[in-house]
Amino acid sequence: MRSSLQLLGALLFIFFATVLVSAEMQPRFDCTPSFPAQKPWLGADAAYSIPLPDGRDVWIFGDTLYGDQRQVTGNDPRMVHNTIGISTCKNGEWKIDYAIQRDAKGDIDSFFKPQQNNGTYYWALDGVEHNHELWITLVCVRNVPNSNAFALGFEICGTDMARVTGLNEDPQYWKVSYFQLVPESVHANPSASTLIEGDYLYIYTLFEKGSRPQILTRIPLKGLDDPKKNLQYLDSDNRWKDGIEPAKAKVIMSKGASEMSVRYHPELKRWVAVMVDPQIFSDKVILRTSPSMTGPWTDGDVIYRIPILQKSDPNYDADTFCYAGKEHPEFEKPGELLFTYVCNTMKPKKLEAETNIYFPQVVRMPMPDAAKK
Repeated sequence: MRSSLQLLGALLFIFFATVLVSAEMQPRFDCTPSFPAQKPWLGADAAYSIPLPDGRDVWIFGDTLYGDQRQVTGNDPRMVHNTIGISTCKNGEWKIDYAIQRDAKGDIDSFFKPQQNNGTYYWALDGVEHNHELWITLVCVRNVPNSNAFALGFEICGTDMARVTGLNEDPQYWKVSYFQLVPESVHANPSASTLIEGDYLYIYTLFEKGSRPQILTRIPLKGLDDPKKNLQYLDSDNRWKDGIEPAKAKVIMSKGASEMSVRYHPELKRWVAVMVDPQIFSDKVILRTSPSMTGPWTDGDVIYRIPILQKSDPNYDADTFCYAGKEHPEFEKPGELLFTYVCNTMKPKKLEAETNIYFPQVVRMPMPDAAKK
């Protein structure tokens, strides 16, 4: 009896090991991501990717248009504030399924929702997988109708985190719990780029003052159950301090971006940051490098100019702007760079007719020489 159980255990171990190895051996770089409209999902922004150990990627999308067709009432597009997607790459075949959350009545709803009914909502941004769970940063947002054009009708009201479990289930049944991270009064939002290094989860944090610099925060992996209590920031003397005091923090990048990626490239022995130039209405995607995640970072080299923002482009429109640049290293072949960005319009009504915009755009290119600096 004992030998039979041992044999059964060995067979089960081999089976699950084979499944895991098979998933891990499916190279993601054989696929180039794409984000076609699949009703009711009709376009979104953000597009952070989180690789899972089983070979899938979880995609985090911001304000998402939905329905049978794009619809804008006045200046209000029909949308939910965040959705997710699950992609696979098997034998060179890319597939993405958009996970559209539905409420108790069956109506389309945001995947991540504030627990208090106070008129706020979440933009879900970067996150990580740790111990078969997702930890995702959530920027709290409220609408401000009379704000200026630069603010685009909203203001930020702090940052929270979501813990997502049950990843082997249908995403409709994933369990989400919420944790406070940084209150509105701090005016610094840990969310721009998130990564795990050693025993810590690091979050690049945009300080909403002056030139809007990027500072750095972290949470011990053992302290994720109470991220607000265990949050630390890097001070101007390169010391980690409890809490967050952005005015006393080290400036990691003098001009930060609300969305970007920071990833380590061992073949370059460099940290690489990719973003759309923080200057609003810029057509530039820039790349910065550093020998350390804490700097010094290069000022940034232009590695790409967004075609639709060139007056010579047949789809050029003066109201179009682009943002949300970020790298997705899991889809890169050696010596390559793959990144996404999103374009939107200052006049929401145009979303109905200009269906060539408001989808993540994918660029695959040789690794720029700037990455070797």
